[in-house]
Amino acid sequence: MKNSINISYAGRRKDRPHISKTVFKASVKQVAAEKKQSVSSLQYVFMTDDELLRLNKDYLNHDTYTDIITFDLSGVEGIEGEIYISLERVLENAMVFGVSAKEELLRVMFHGVLHLMGYKDKSTKDQVAMREAETYCINLYLEKET
Repeated sequence: MKNSINISYAGRRKDRPHISKTVFKASVKQVAAEKKQSVSSLQYVFMTDDELLRLNKDYLNHDTYTDIITFDLSGVEGIEGEIYISLERVLENAMVFGVSAKEELLRVMFHGVLHLMGYKDKSTKDQVAMREAETYCINLYLEKET
């Protein structure tokens, strides 16, 4: 699928914060364009903690819970990837960090695509740059949403 961003949820959770798919997609495409990149295909899949743990073990050999796993499938056509997110972990992290569930969900969703755009988060310097980019993306989304 050329130039597509798909967002799917496994199951129906009443506690899932509302994210406008239209606004989110427009925000991602704008950030990509600002970075002189284009989106070929992104697939967001929301799942449970246990489902994401299984992926983490099977594909990354990590036996830990996480909020997100991003698989970079990019080629010459632009940004392409699969982004798996544990909504349970996002909701718990929102409480831990003292932010709204919506803000934390946006932060994680943008975090995945920023990795695909080349952002890293292993060093302190990279973490600061990633956090600044996440905040920029969240603010862009919120501006477009209003």
